[in-house]
Amino acid sequence: MKMYRFRIYPSKTQEKEMNHHLWLEKNLWNELLEHSKETYRSFDKFPTRNSLQLMVKNTGLFSQTAQEIAHRVEDGIWRYVKLRKAGNKKAGFPRFRSIDRMRNIHYPQKGFSLGKKLKVTPFGEIQIVQHREIKGKIKTLNLKKEASGKWFACFAVEETPIVKASNEGPRIGVDLGLKTLATFSNCHVIKNPRHVKKHQDKIAFLQRKLSGKKKGSKNRRKAKRQVAVEFEKLRNCRRDFLHRLSHGMVNSYSFLALEDLQSQELAEQNFGKQINDAGWGELANMLRYKAESAGCEVVFVDPKDTTKMCCICEAKKDMPLSEREYICDNCGNHMDRDLNASYNILKRATAGSAGSNACEDASKKASVKQEAMTWAQ
Repeated sequence: MKMYRFRIYPSKTQEKEMNHHLWLEKNLWNELLEHSKETYRSFDKFPTRNSLQLMVKNTGLFSQTAQEIAHRVEDGIWRYVKLRKAGNKKAGFPRFRSIDRMRNIHYPQKGFSLGKKLKVTPFGEIQIVQHREIKGKIKTLNLKKEASGKWFACFAVEETPIVKASNEGPRIGVDLGLKTLATFSNCHVIKNPRHVKKHQDKIAFLQRKLSGKKKGSKNRRKAKRQVAVEFEKLRNCRRDFLHRLSHGMVNSYSFLALEDLQSQELAEQNFGKQINDAGWGELANMLRYKAESAGCEVVFVDPKDTTKMCCICEAKKDMPLSEREYICDNCGNHMDRDLNASYNILKRATAGSAGSNACEDASKKASVKQEAMTWAQ
């Protein structure tokens, strides 16, 4: 399955009707959730899917759209039950939604067709900017409203994957970080663009303006939209950078080794703002789905001790973040800590195989032993 996302431009009448459908969806979600809670309080069990589906008739929504909301309510409840039984105490029960938390109109099977314009029941033909051809069979449509007020059509498409033979590029290990976004085992370094730093002053200014507006007023809604637009610009800048980077990586190398980082858990522990800004998880996801069609293999390895272990003799030492150079007390290996980690990542992923991708920097060659150079290939 592949997702295609296109900008749509509904007329004022269509947009008003689409916003009304979001309001109907919000009311339906809350009614179904309240009914589920009341049923459990009265009978000590949750309602079945069939009973929820009977409640969504004649709600003013397209039939399959209304049924899909019932399915989502049921799935959310049983996901909560499953996680609780598994011992996850942080799992939360589905919440009631405000209109700001209802952003999608979903068509799981039918009710839409795509030609020069997008025809959707009951909104009619909507202007769409189809900037690329859809290859495959369209399965579902999701009309999504962003916080900035822009509307998008998201198509889930079933297509036959194109598996490309190896692109004959070198094999590489990649260490993701914050000081530098990525350090490659061929000594190539990708600087951290720090997108938040470029936008944070304007975002802070707009948020101060927002905090001074009266709740429920038109001026507050306008100010809220301005904040959303600036956050959207920030997100688009980061996404564009990561798309360009991932595209270059999968087309330049035949084998990529990275750490299997739990970026969300790391962000909750320390440096959350910087980790989220770097977009480690988003980059990893892009590499995953782009690699197959580019003739590249992506492997994720256990990140434990990749920074602490010497890439030559495999001796370990503590490495606080303030130490940027790795100096091995056992064999005398002296190199940048991120470069040392990238060698270890490639070594774990290849498990003893070798290639031809040694460090090209002459000054660094002198400080790297022959064994390390083998793993950098």
